[in-house]
Amino acid sequence: MLFNAKSDTEKSVSRAEEQAIIQRCKDGDICAFDELVTRFQKRVYNFAYGIAGNYDDANDVAQEAFVRVFNSIGTFRGDANFTTWIYRIVTNVYLDERKKAKSHRQVSLDEYIDLDENSVSRQIEDENPLPEQIAESKERNQAVRAAISSLPDYQRIIMTLYHLHDRSYEEIADILHLPIGTVKSRLNRARQALKEKLESQPELFG
Repeated sequence: MLFNAKSDTEKSVSRAEEQAIIQRCKDGDICAFDELVTRFQKRVYNFAYGIAGNYDDANDVAQEAFVRVFNSIGTFRGDANFTTWIYRIVTNVYLDERKKAKSHRQVSLDEYIDLDENSVSRQIEDENPLPEQIAESKERNQAVRAAISSLPDYQRIIMTLYHLHDRSYEEIADILHLPIGTVKSRLNRARQALKEKLESQPELFG
């Protein structure tokens, strides 16, 4: 199973429709699970990419996450939002893979993915930017992504959830099983760490 974040389409679905699909999955309907994957694979891949930092690892994490979803869908009680539940699974898969890793993987500064609505906000707002402005904007985005990827795991996960996936403090607390106060303090520390990393590149963030 390979995920393509650029071409996947996810239709909006009401909570009632989502619950109906989940119930069909619990009843063993494979077609329903395929539909669930289609609806969530873009978000899952984009989140996996945001915390893993490269295509191959993101694809591995996303695949394993859906395997776990398939195996544990029967345990989903509906107490939490399904998106929260699946983000928790992606987070756990990523952290498990990190524990298994023998050495730290380097993130290429040349890797860049367009995450549509989840992309880092562009710095250039002019309707007709010059070519050098476009290049500089892309370079800034790459630098931000590289800086986020270099943060410690929990800081990177919290930054990705809050700033790239618009999760609330409450949702992040639920995903990571942390008190809201801890989420806020870790997010503040992550922002400060990111600021310090970007300040080391005054040619881009002067």
